[in-house]
Amino acid sequence: MRSSEVPRRDQGGSRGGDRGAVTAEAAMAIPVLVAFVLALVWALVAASDQIRCVDAARAGARAAARSETEAAVRSAAQEAAPGRARVAVERAGGLWRVRVEAPAPGPGTLGLTLSAEAVAMAEDAVGTET
Repeated sequence: MRSSEVPRRDQGGSRGGDRGAVTAEAAMAIPVLVAFVLALVWALVAASDQIRCVDAARAGARAAARSETEAAVRSAAQEAAPGRARVAVERAGGLWRVRVEAPAPGPGTLGLTLSAEAVAMAEDAVGTET
């Protein structure tokens, strides 16, 4: 047989049997690829929300360090935080501590609680001994 001739089915060519194998391989690979893409998207969203938690805690700590009211500190942190975030503000001596926690939804038990904390020295404590 020449290389340019295509084998016919009645000549014992293996071409017809490969079609089923390719279909089976595709049927197995596509769900795995979809699951991988979904996991990647979930991880990117969680990383983005973690960064927003860090930024929110820093914004709250800066506001607290400028001697703004506690309501203003919470508001500054809440504006930068991801949705459904909880903001806790606490003063210990000359330091303000702002903690931001936010749930990151995930499939099944993969839901996480993201958190970040920032600390800043209060303006009224600068120059005094602690």
